[in-house]
Amino acid sequence: MWFDSWSDLLRVLAVGSAAYVTLVLVLRVSGKRTLAKLNAFDLVVTVALGSTLATILLSSEVSWSEGVVAMVLLAALQVTVSWSSAHLPRGRSVVTARPTTVLRDGQVLHDVMRAERLTEADLRQAVRAAGTGGFDQVAAVVLESDGSLSVISTTSLGDGSALDYTS
Repeated sequence: MWFDSWSDLLRVLAVGSAAYVTLVLVLRVSGKRTLAKLNAFDLVVTVALGSTLATILLSSEVSWSEGVVAMVLLAALQVTVSWSSAHLPRGRSVVTARPTTVLRDGQVLHDVMRAERLTEADLRQAVRAAGTGGFDQVAAVVLESDGSLSVISTTSLGDGSALDYTS
């Protein structure tokens, strides 16, 4: 339980180092999107890459080359899905949620808040974090597709074009 063999430790060191370098290279090649703020699909890919790395490190039944193929496959799928979401009309809606306005013109949209499982405490925290003192100073609070809350003050609203979620 505490120690099996030196060869097992050497395998973890050698394969682990090679797998780590490979993962860094795969992430660099797959682009910035792989490491961007996470939506649901990005989170799944990130967790799967971590799990793959752990499996390569700890399972002698999985070779380094099998692990590399798995990491490259995950990165390729992530690139394909992100390309589709950017270039196909309905591609984005398949993998990411649409932003949702939860406060408009200083008024809390309680039905929307309930549907999104947010509390007024969550809303107040986001407004405070944006440096705003009251809902009356807020034009909109948007629950983004990554789960973050964006606060747009009445003085920063401009023409409101950033609140158009159709594209």
